[in-house]
Amino acid sequence: MSSLINTPVQPFKVQAFKDGKFIEVTEQALKGKWSTFIFMPAAFTFNCPTEVEDAADHYAEFQKLECEVYIVTTDTHFAHKVWHETSPAVGKAKFPLIGDPTHQLTRMFGVHIEEEGLALRGTFVINPEGVIKTAEVHDNAIARDVKETLRKLKAAQYVAKNPGQVCPAKWNEGAKTLTPSLDLVGKI
Repeated sequence: MSSLINTPVQPFKVQAFKDGKFIEVTEQALKGKWSTFIFMPAAFTFNCPTEVEDAADHYAEFQKLECEVYIVTTDTHFAHKVWHETSPAVGKAKFPLIGDPTHQLTRMFGVHIEEEGLALRGTFVINPEGVIKTAEVHDNAIARDVKETLRKLKAAQYVAKNPGQVCPAKWNEGAKTLTPSLDLVGKI
């Protein structure tokens, strides 16, 4: 499997539910701002609502960082409307809930489970040029902590604004970064 890191998001067109309406989302919607795609297996499952709620509880932080959040499942946008209306956790979502019943996005991002027609839990941070900067994919039994996604988003934004700098392990906003050089080799 080849890495998606530093590759542009390919053209797509999908339907989503947001703010009581159905909207169209394309790769063009990603241009000019940061985006975070959070893939989940399916609506009306066990772990997925907890992750939607976690993202909803931190949505103001994403917005402050000029980043849109997109939740993606292999359901339809119609299912997401009902999910939003019936689940107290999902009902908190103010961001687009993307339906991917054709599996265009799950396959494009390499998170599709062919035998099940579902998605793995994948998280991708995309820069304003539409280029994937972080990717995390893991087993569906393990829910994510969106605080780690926010940390990675901040790190991606920092290195984008500060070429030549790198964020070391456990870096958080305001912490010291490194300037790679021959002088550092063997000294850390």
